[in-house]
Amino acid sequence: LNAAPRRAPRQQIRFLPTPAPSGGGALELVPTRVPVLAEHPLVQGPRFRRLKIGVGHRLDVKASGVFVLGIGHGNKLLTDLYNCHLTKVYTVVGLFGKATDDFSDTGKLIEKTTFDHITREKLERILAVIQGTNHKALLMYSNIDMQTQEAYELAVKGLIRPMDKSPPIITAIRCLQFALPEFQLEIHCLHETQQYLRKIVHEIGLELKSSAVCTQVRRTRDGVFTLDDALPRTQWDLRSIRDAIRNCQLKVETEIEKTLG
Repeated sequence: LNAAPRRAPRQQIRFLPTPAPSGGGALELVPTRVPVLAEHPLVQGPRFRRLKIGVGHRLDVKASGVFVLGIGHGNKLLTDLYNCHLTKVYTVVGLFGKATDDFSDTGKLIEKTTFDHITREKLERILAVIQGTNHKALLMYSNIDMQTQEAYELAVKGLIRPMDKSPPIITAIRCLQFALPEFQLEIHCLHETQQYLRKIVHEIGLELKSSAVCTQVRRTRDGVFTLDDALPRTQWDLRSIRDAIRNCQLKVETEIEKTLG
């Protein structure tokens, strides 16, 4: 920011002594535009000495994907977005056949199991049970009477969600790819941690009378932000960050207004 071009200093009118046209060593005062030296970079010093940056929903060291930051006024917007309790979407990759102490493929190996009996149909039945159980929890923690007009209107707008703190809730889960021993899931969830998602993979392995570890957790959406909005490391520069803020400003304001009024 400090290396970015600055606007030119303001100009002021000063009456400066100038040799008179008649010569003879006479001087006269001539109005002249000169820069205001008090605004000169060498006088003011660096324009930015502190920059407040806020962190949205965190990602642990073994996860990747969309990670939202707030700059300046964006810190308040981060708090408002957090209070909206928006859904996050993950792509989770699992591997059947082994279990570890931390549910990831880099953890300490605990056991190895067979997995040839597992089919995609069996996996999808387990996913349907998980989604059904979590859907009941979603309705319970949303504190809404499902027989009311309010519940109907919120359902139409997609706003049925816990508006207070709740345990992790999976709102949707489906299998994207299945090629033994690997499988890939898409998980929509609220109030989760990445470790919770790894544990879900572990529990799916147990339900299928086998074991499984999580090899990848990637967040593809965080509320209104998607991978298309995210900046890769090669674009961490002032122009790209400024453009990203401008491109996301409208949908952030729209979501806050729709949810929080």
